[in-house]
Amino acid sequence: MTDPRLDALSDIAREAGALALKSYRGAFEQWEKSPGNPVSEVDLAVDRFLKDELKRLDPDAGWLSEETADNAERLMRPRVWVVDPIDGTRDYVRGRDGWAVSIALVEGGRATLAVLDAPARGEHWRAARGTGAVRNGATITASTRTDLSGARVPADVLPKADMDLVTVYKPNSIALRIAMVAADEADLVAALRWGHEWDIAAAALIAEEAGGKVTDAHGRPLRFNSTKGEAFGVLATGTPLHPVAVARLEERARKYSVR
Repeated sequence: MTDPRLDALSDIAREAGALALKSYRGAFEQWEKSPGNPVSEVDLAVDRFLKDELKRLDPDAGWLSEETADNAERLMRPRVWVVDPIDGTRDYVRGRDGWAVSIALVEGGRATLAVLDAPARGEHWRAARGTGAVRNGATITASTRTDLSGARVPADVLPKADMDLVTVYKPNSIALRIAMVAADEADLVAALRWGHEWDIAAAALIAEEAGGKVTDAHGRPLRFNSTKGEAFGVLATGTPLHPVAVARLEERARKYSVR
């Protein structure tokens, strides 16, 4: 039985997506939090909206969001909302459609509810643990591919060591790239750098519920609501392909995980 909160979460995500869509390809203030890391007044407005609405939905849950100063108090809560109000801000500010509102509810280190709303693409993804994943109401299933050669990867260019892979369209949102694995539109998504939980928590559950496997870049299970809210990379594949991908990336993962 699907968690009854999932419908309410979908409604909130759609409202947040509609709020962002109002300013999409329009005039709004934007700046860089750090070089190459854009943010806009729309990110902050959507963040405020989500914080208010999700607090009403689950008053006992903590809060971890890209656009809110972190507070260790979340570590004491039974559940935590892990949110990126606009994942893929670079595409958003450039008027491209590769962005999404990303929301996950985490309990015991695992995402239990997840929604991605990508209004510029007309896509709404959702999942509850143990009940499967859907996009626009239709059940999705990840790839059963076992061979890396020819595997589809959302990327602009490929390293020389991976020229046997095939590039497909790459949205700026890593959550949407992982969702492509869930929908059998990509076979592999890999990031070999330290990143934030809000980028991947929702999409990871969606991919797993679609039959995929999502781990850190070393192939280890992800645990959300960690002290720093970070993980070393992400590796999302269809389940049969995962051990092969881990083996190929093992040496690179060891090299880049050292801080």
